[in-house]
Amino acid sequence: MAVNAAARRPANAVRHDTRLALALLAIFLAISAVLAIAPATRSDWLLENVITFLALIWLIFSYRQRPLSRLACILLFVFGVLHEIGAHYQYSEVPYDHWFATISGGRSLDAMLGFERNQYDRLVHFLYGLLITPVAAEVICARVRLRGVWQFLLPVTFMMSHALIYELVEWFAASVFAADVGQAYLGTQGDVWDAQKDMFLATLGSLIAQPLWMWHRRES
Repeated sequence: MAVNAAARRPANAVRHDTRLALALLAIFLAISAVLAIAPATRSDWLLENVITFLALIWLIFSYRQRPLSRLACILLFVFGVLHEIGAHYQYSEVPYDHWFATISGGRSLDAMLGFERNQYDRLVHFLYGLLITPVAAEVICARVRLRGVWQFLLPVTFMMSHALIYELVEWFAASVFAADVGQAYLGTQGDVWDAQKDMFLATLGSLIAQPLWMWHRRES
């Protein structure tokens, strides 16, 4: 009976680690507090963190009922830190090229890769799809029994809808707030196809992540 009960137990219940989740939360809050000090633009920092704050509240309260796996907690932590870096510097101004030059003897990463704009925002959009898709898939599968191709399609289309909604939120914010604040939040850097490229990169990351998560789920 004990073996059968363990076999029927959801995988998420076996793999979660409350101590790890609390440790990652504490570290994230500490990093966020440091990066909240003298951001490049306080108004843009506030806008960037509205969704983060709401998501954090939801995660804390929902964890008690449906704890996330260790993998999901780690992926959320990594993405959250990358987002806070973008919010601190302003996404279009994150000095990754300067950091790279410091450790590589003055070489420019942008010049080496042929980039003509700051690519940090594009990287984070791609990582949103890559890192958050497994979290979304875990949450969805804990609530809905998915079979066949739907195990792949539903999490991916869910992430695609999020990418679309975020671009609409950016457009709305850019229209409502002062021009300088709105443009900083929008971060197009003069690219008229910025929204489409961001959605494509998030989708690409999701398409890569979901097969890996499905394989990990079978193996765990």
